[in-house]
Amino acid sequence: MSTTTVAERLREKGDSLTRAERQLADIILMNYPASGLGTITTMAEAAAVSTPTVARLVQKLGFSGFPDFQAALRHELNEKISGPIARRDVWADNAPDAHIMNRFTDSVIGNIRQTLGDIAPETFDRACALLSDRKRTVYVVGGRITRTLADYFFLLSQVMREKVTHINSNSNAWPHYLLDIKAGDVVVIFDIRRYENSTLRLAEMAAKKKAEIILFTDQWKSPIASRASVCFCNRIAVPSAWDSLVTCMLLSELVIAEVQERIWPNTRKRMEELDQLFDETRFFRKF
Repeated sequence: MSTTTVAERLREKGDSLTRAERQLADIILMNYPASGLGTITTMAEAAAVSTPTVARLVQKLGFSGFPDFQAALRHELNEKISGPIARRDVWADNAPDAHIMNRFTDSVIGNIRQTLGDIAPETFDRACALLSDRKRTVYVVGGRITRTLADYFFLLSQVMREKVTHINSNSNAWPHYLLDIKAGDVVVIFDIRRYENSTLRLAEMAAKKKAEIILFTDQWKSPIASRASVCFCNRIAVPSAWDSLVTCMLLSELVIAEVQERIWPNTRKRMEELDQLFDETRFFRKF
């Protein structure tokens, strides 16, 4: 089955869709992918279009018919909620004979290539502009697995600029952070499958306070995507029970590198002061 999601196909075909088809596409994306799993009549009625319009859109997306379209959506839904055991079972029985080092590396390189190819420069620039605006406070949070990425992103961001806060992974403490979030502040969230309810709730509350959300997620998209100002969809599937965070790490480092350049005078001053503190505390060895 194709690794290109239905949502990605809809975005790719956006300019070629008729008004009625765009109307239908909006309905499909509203509660994606579950919104596309009803009957063809139900979908047509929800979008206020005809059933032939649904059939035409499905064919434009490259599917042989409505059942094929829904099979793709069901596959995506299963992928979104699959755990480590199910992920391993997907590839283990039909794994090629190549050494794991080659198979895994090939998967990661493919993930990187496709992820970067899918990101519009305007999307990347929008994220960097938000993070470079020193009038905004930046908050960073991750989940059970992705908190390692959040820790790293926070550490480098705090060196570059002031007003950066790391939100504790313990959701019981989140109301204390939400208390200080203001309209226009930036909340960076890392959330990949299996998406966490507590992280979604944090995003909902931050969005209600009119914060700008930058989301690092996967190709199936965290539910947080509908509330995000910027959404980076990373390819994460590899021949393992665990998803790969390599593309998320690469993209976060690209963002950090660009933000650093945009505010370099400020970053350089902070780095010099930090090095002085390291010297005073003898934090690093000097040979």
